[in-house]
Amino acid sequence: MRPATWARLLRQGGWPDAGRLATAATVSLATPVNTLGAWTQQLIFRRRLAEAELHGPPVFIIGHWRSGTTLLHELMVLDERLSSPSTFQCFAPHHFLVSEWFFRRFATWLLPDKRPMDNMRAGWHRPQEDEFALLNLGLPSPYRRIAFPNLGPVDLDYLTLDDIGDEARGVWMASLRQFLNGVSVATGRPLVIKSPTHTGRIGHLAREFPEAKFVHITRDPRDLFPSTKRLWESLWEVQAFHHPSLEGLDEYVVDCFRRMYDGYFRGRPSLDASRLVEIRYEDLVESPTATLRHVYESLRLADFEPVRGAVEAWAEAEHRTYQPNRHRRDESSEAIIRDAWSDYFSHYGYE
Repeated sequence: MRPATWARLLRQGGWPDAGRLATAATVSLATPVNTLGAWTQQLIFRRRLAEAELHGPPVFIIGHWRSGTTLLHELMVLDERLSSPSTFQCFAPHHFLVSEWFFRRFATWLLPDKRPMDNMRAGWHRPQEDEFALLNLGLPSPYRRIAFPNLGPVDLDYLTLDDIGDEARGVWMASLRQFLNGVSVATGRPLVIKSPTHTGRIGHLAREFPEAKFVHITRDPRDLFPSTKRLWESLWEVQAFHHPSLEGLDEYVVDCFRRMYDGYFRGRPSLDASRLVEIRYEDLVESPTATLRHVYESLRLADFEPVRGAVEAWAEAEHRTYQPNRHRRDESSEAIIRDAWSDYFSHYGYE
């Protein structure tokens, strides 16, 4: 973040708790560095950024949090013909063109080996959610709640973009495109973009990127619900500037899901079959190669054969050792989500 964005977040969230002051101080010290980096990047890359375009139609991976979007993202970028925003690019969107090489070579120790909410690997070079880039650029995002969870839900209208007004939507889209163009300068290849928050925005994204393709992944809601609760608990515990209270977490998870899928089901009919494919997490885990082949063929992305070997090698080496977290299901939670998420249960065959 740059100083103005960080100051605005603090005004909205309040003073950090005593135990989180060191983290807040680190962020404060980094903000002028981000400004200097932004000036340097603009000085060196101004013309290239002004002329930058996407290298081919982007592919958006969408689906609720904890539905397997990260796993699918990791698998798709095994294809060396494709690329993706990296973790560093999303957390330093102002200056990654001039600084990423340094952090990837000398500052790998700043990140843990694995994500706090599951067993997926982490690192500056790993593919990441572009929503974090938009947040760090100062745009409204539901992810602002990660910093100050006790303030309650924020920016939930941005889960669909339906009710924010044409001007605000235009600013948001322009910022997204500018960031993706910058990533394209760095990679020179078509992008695979993943953010669960894009799920309810599908109609708006399809209009903004008329050649874009979409992969939507679903998962049994009885696993999604406890896994998403664990996600927020883990992020709030590790990254929040307040000691998190979990009051109202069940209602928050239910409400976000409802908003996202109201937007998804409104926007989905505007896409023809060649632009959208829907898969299930359970199938991806059981048969990663066959599921990826189905995605490639349905969206007419490219010949699958050049990447088949990499996917099979991953399945042999990684898939056998990867152990997803196990979540206990309880009857009260299932009753809540069966009522609130009934359309999802029935539409995707999780009855």
